[in-house]
Amino acid sequence: MKAFRRLCIVVITVFLLLTAVLNIFLVGAKDNNEGIYRVEAKRLADEIAETGNYDLEKYPHITGVFCADDGGLYISDEYYLIIETDGTLYRVEYTVGNGQRSIVAVNCVLGALFLLMIGLLYYILKHIIVPFGRLNDVPQELAKGNLAVPISEEKSRFFGKFTWGVNLLRESIEESRKKEITMQRDKKLLLLSLSHDIKTPLSAIKLNAKALAKGLYNDEEKQRAAALSINTRADEIERFVSEITKAAGEDFMSFEVTQGEAFLSVIITRIEARYAPQLAMSGTKLAVQKFDDCILSCDPDRLAECLQNLIENAIKYGDGRRIEISFDRMDGCELITVSDTGCTLEAKELPQIFESFHRGNNADRVQGNGLGLFICKRLMSLMGGEVYADIRDKCFYITLVVKMA
Repeated sequence: MKAFRRLCIVVITVFLLLTAVLNIFLVGAKDNNEGIYRVEAKRLADEIAETGNYDLEKYPHITGVFCADDGGLYISDEYYLIIETDGTLYRVEYTVGNGQRSIVAVNCVLGALFLLMIGLLYYILKHIIVPFGRLNDVPQELAKGNLAVPISEEKSRFFGKFTWGVNLLRESIEESRKKEITMQRDKKLLLLSLSHDIKTPLSAIKLNAKALAKGLYNDEEKQRAAALSINTRADEIERFVSEITKAAGEDFMSFEVTQGEAFLSVIITRIEARYAPQLAMSGTKLAVQKFDDCILSCDPDRLAECLQNLIENAIKYGDGRRIEISFDRMDGCELITVSDTGCTLEAKELPQIFESFHRGNNADRVQGNGLGLFICKRLMSLMGGEVYADIRDKCFYITLVVKMA
């Protein structure tokens, strides 16, 4: 706000200074224009003295010449001056031009421009600066998690969509936080429950094992029963361990897919506009092969997210020379392939690359968590598609199979 006020003061000051300079120039031009008629009157006197006659067409500012001998020195309402040549007086009428009117007209125009500029600055203040000031602290508060209440909608058409987007982001963060808390709570309850359930069979195993070790069971039948009890309790513990393993293997991320339709060209244009400038700066060539446009049956945002994950992986794990997006069509499906050069992943790891948290042997020096391809696999499955990978000639190829509408 303070910066905008300083800008307004500077703009108004510069405008007023320019107005003053322009007025000084116009006044000087007016004075210069009004002095011309004296020069013409002097030339007229010289011409009369030399030739005894004159031609008014040579003097655009002189409108009439009247000799005193003809009674021409009477008072006139026009602008005039008296000249003398060869002992004879002449009344010379002249026009002073429209210099004064020009100054007034120019100042009227400048005044209108000044009012227009003030109105424009006020409009910017009311519809851009003030709403932006109200939203200035929103990202910081959102990062701190302090925005539990939705942001009020801005009537300004400049920030209406921005406010709507921030509200969507706030809702997404709140939803992710709730899911994380629920997951942590369920995880803790599961561990507490299983640990409590394991204690009972474990205690029975320990008691039977001690009894057998101390020879408390002399009867062979009792020894056999104790051994069977130990085996039964061990089976219970094994079942609990299986439940823990199963819980760890279940999906820890939830995905929402809104199935719809989208043009292939729209999605590819969106991806190319996002990554082409970035890759050009790093010296990586992004090659998008020609394709026949079609309508895909998918969630456009989720399909774009899959392509973004694939290109991000190509940037991180490729050699930085070339990333290519190619297309093919088969059995009513569009095949979109993202490939990169310089692949160092071993072919034997291909079956595991779509597992959660799996990182290949080429990921030692690259930051990541091993979820990119896992997310692609889940999203493509929810959209009724598929994804597969291949390695050929030290190039990594990964293909999205998307159904056509």
